[in-house]
Amino acid sequence: MTEQLTIRRPDDWHLHLRDGAMLTGIAPQSAKHFGRAIIMPNLVPPVVRGDDARAYRERILAALPDGSRFEPLMTLYLTETTDADDVAQAAQSGLVKSVKLYPAGATTNSDSGVRDFDRVLGVLERMADVGLPLCVHGEVTDNQIDIFDREAVFIERVLDPMRRRVPGLKVIMEHLTTSDAVDYVRSAEDGLAATITTHHLIINRNHILAGGIRPHYYCLPVAKRDSHRLALRAAAISGDRRFFLGTDSAPHADAAKEAACGCAGIFTATNTMSCLAQVFEAENALDRLEAFTSLNGPAFYGLPANDDTITLIKQADPVSFPESIETGAGPVTVFDPGFPLYWDVA
Repeated sequence: MTEQLTIRRPDDWHLHLRDGAMLTGIAPQSAKHFGRAIIMPNLVPPVVRGDDARAYRERILAALPDGSRFEPLMTLYLTETTDADDVAQAAQSGLVKSVKLYPAGATTNSDSGVRDFDRVLGVLERMADVGLPLCVHGEVTDNQIDIFDREAVFIERVLDPMRRRVPGLKVIMEHLTTSDAVDYVRSAEDGLAATITTHHLIINRNHILAGGIRPHYYCLPVAKRDSHRLALRAAAISGDRRFFLGTDSAPHADAAKEAACGCAGIFTATNTMSCLAQVFEAENALDRLEAFTSLNGPAFYGLPANDDTITLIKQADPVSFPESIETGAGPVTVFDPGFPLYWDVA
């Protein structure tokens, strides 16, 4: 039985750090275990231009503990008025590692997102020219489409046509939630990859709705049937280079979650590596945890893997994690996987 596992330091290829007091409170949680993270740009106002990304990066670095080597990888928010030249310059300077596509109204702070995809075609073509990847929140926002079907419909209506129109564009489908999306990624020979969150490997829609509404399991895209969760697990543990970790750890103060119209987002930064080790051990796949967390992501982004390591140790007794993280913006509840965690980062 494996009791200790040393892997390259992991990266998080989809992370929300917010801003202000929330940023200060939660940034150290990701910096503990992760070497780098793709930082989501959906602030208010959003991170649209290179100068916005540069200023936000400085605020993140200021919020990190002394001596931290955590590296924020900046992302620009795609709007219908995004300047292609500004995007190209930010990419070529090394400041920006991706651009984020939010369909307008799809999730938290996405009102500035895209409604008419024809209007961003020129930016996507320029991104393909300079090798800058596009991160995609893959849901349609048509109210006539059931919320549990929006990812599959997005692939058919938006993503596949877009990839055919701009075939040189590298695309990351973020936070997969369906077997449809897993199958679509597997069907691509190159230029397409996907992130999978910690929580979507663990919860299904029953966790949100059965026995009462549990707001701390509510996220977007919403968790689906258990058959979809099992498809995500199979993809994550497969070692397939097209699938890698993006936690989508998304903090909201408890008061905003536990409300009549609660915010979407699950905060997993604190215990992600323990959760993942437990999941991979249950699937007899601990030998493939490193590929999922530490190798596949950098390879797709064209970056080297981290040169240092972390060690996970299996404890005799369950590891204790705080129920919430106290921040200047209010307490943030830490994800509860619903089972004991025995793996801890040394």
